[in-house]
Amino acid sequence: MLSNFSPNKSALAACRVLVVGDAMLDRYWFGTVDRISPEAPVPVVRVTREEDRLGGAANVALNVKKLGANATLLTVVGIDEAARKLEDMLMSEGVTTRLGRDEQLFTIVKLRVIGRAQQLMRVDFENQPNHEVLTLMLADYERELPEHDVVLFSDYGKGGLTHIPRMIELARKLGKPVLVDPKGSDYSRYAGASVITPNRSELAQVIGTWSSEAQLTKHAQKLRAELGLAGLLLTRSEEGMSLFYASDSCSEQFNVSAQAREVFDVTGAGDTVIAALAVMMACGLSLRDAVPIANRAGGIVVGKFGTANVSYEELFK
Repeated sequence: MLSNFSPNKSALAACRVLVVGDAMLDRYWFGTVDRISPEAPVPVVRVTREEDRLGGAANVALNVKKLGANATLLTVVGIDEAARKLEDMLMSEGVTTRLGRDEQLFTIVKLRVIGRAQQLMRVDFENQPNHEVLTLMLADYERELPEHDVVLFSDYGKGGLTHIPRMIELARKLGKPVLVDPKGSDYSRYAGASVITPNRSELAQVIGTWSSEAQLTKHAQKLRAELGLAGLLLTRSEEGMSLFYASDSCSEQFNVSAQAREVFDVTGAGDTVIAALAVMMACGLSLRDAVPIANRAGGIVVGKFGTANVSYEELFK
């Protein structure tokens, strides 16, 4: 197992990851709380600083780029201020973008109000379009596929990946590994992918809750086999990760312990994990060998506040 694998930067710079999914803008308002409102029993936040960060699939692409690989983001945004901000930020970070624009779509914004070093409120700005927003970008997707080593789907359940079965089929025909960060209770649409990376609550929506490790293993392997996946990577927070996979026609399980560090914020940790996994697989590592590195990346990012990422130096120092 190559848990100490450390690729040089020139090798990483040759790796190319295509990220497809729901991009969003994570907006933070930081302030002080000195009193309770006389209008209602809620704290009054006096905003002193504002900060925008890339969120959703945009954050996944940024994580890929920060690790030293090439990232291309294919997504659809609205025609609004948030879309312009997203595009400017992606460009400044060196992420290649293939942005579709839909006048009926609100670019997703998640506004978090922070006071006394804690999140007091989150306000989401979004709408549910009455049509498939990525339909017109299938041609762009097919053009990009041959130029990339790995395809990563970041599904936030916002309606952008209705056509993911067709996209997975196209990628697999070209022999590209396909990674999916899943959402919802219907995983049949991810059939044929290389690996999916649900967390505990996401997997429980599909296989039900489990009362023992043996029960978890049985149902996870059954789901993996039914979907034709090479692996199912369960992220388990303080319990680390479990990879359920097939080897020589046998079902196997590989567990990785969580990194020993204080957890500050789990926001975006799944983005970092799947991005690191994709980069390592783009560099030629097997799924099993890439998991410990992805686990280490996740352990680093949970020690940071809000939507964050991990640099090459942090991961391989």
